[in-house]
Amino acid sequence: MKAQTVEVKASNGRVLCCTVFRSGGKKLLAKGHTISDEDIKVLESEGMETIWVTELEEGEVGEDDAVCAVASEMGCGSFEIRLAAGGRANLLATEKCCVLVDDDLLKQINCTASVAIATAPNFSFATPGQRISTIKSAPFAVSQAQLEAVTGILKERGPILQARPMRNATVGVLYTDPLSGERARLLFENIMRQRLERFGIAANYALACTEDETSVARSLQHLLRSKPSVILVASTTAPAGPEDVVGQAMCKIGGHVERFLAPVEPGNLLLLAYKDAIPMISAPGCFRSAKTNVVDLLLPPLLARYRVSGWEVGGLGHGGLLG
Repeated sequence: MKAQTVEVKASNGRVLCCTVFRSGGKKLLAKGHTISDEDIKVLESEGMETIWVTELEEGEVGEDDAVCAVASEMGCGSFEIRLAAGGRANLLATEKCCVLVDDDLLKQINCTASVAIATAPNFSFATPGQRISTIKSAPFAVSQAQLEAVTGILKERGPILQARPMRNATVGVLYTDPLSGERARLLFENIMRQRLERFGIAANYALACTEDETSVARSLQHLLRSKPSVILVASTTAPAGPEDVVGQAMCKIGGHVERFLAPVEPGNLLLLAYKDAIPMISAPGCFRSAKTNVVDLLLPPLLARYRVSGWEVGGLGHGGLLG
């Protein structure tokens, strides 16, 4: 960029290097503003004769065009792009969604000198109108070559961010207790309702059974017939692992145990399994309290019908100390 002081009457189409204030101290034009013919009239009416401006040089792209170019390539899903002041573009969710972030790619892009991208955390829940990312450019302009390098990486490696919609999400709940499933329902139903309400949903299907392998397996099969987005097993007992009653029942109906143990507190004793594409979660203790725990971290992607892997659960340790 080439900065210089020019006469106001000759400043049309140039970019302000600094904010311009009225004589009384009120802001007149912001830094980075492109001066128009109307602006020139206003500046002259304020008695200004010269102004400090900058203009693009060959091989440069203006900050607004740069952030819009990156924003259009960096994400996919249920969001819209809105240009903001100061060389920024914001991504706003257009419906309830789960934000998925490619952390490695985000770090690679943020190591460039031309743009900086901030996102909502991976697996986070977003509501309509909520900002889920912002892109900021270097002041006034960026190198065309750097911008093309960034957009080229994004086109080759895919989006940094996905706003995966949570449409028609349904939840199946199974309450289990060694003596009576209804006891578990009485203990956990209110907390379960509060937890699901955070995501704007309710339990669509709920069953209760005694905690033995045959009863749990039969109840899981009933819930699976409704093809919910996720099944939550609220048990009054703590599991010893996939070999306990709930884990064995999941395996008995053909389920695959994806992960036992999560590096999250509260919620270490998570058991995540899948029957075909339907996830099943057992997380004893997590349904006794409405405080944030591992279930709250995993519900957004699962409700958006994203298959969370055991590797991804293992990656929750950074920031996994919730309270």
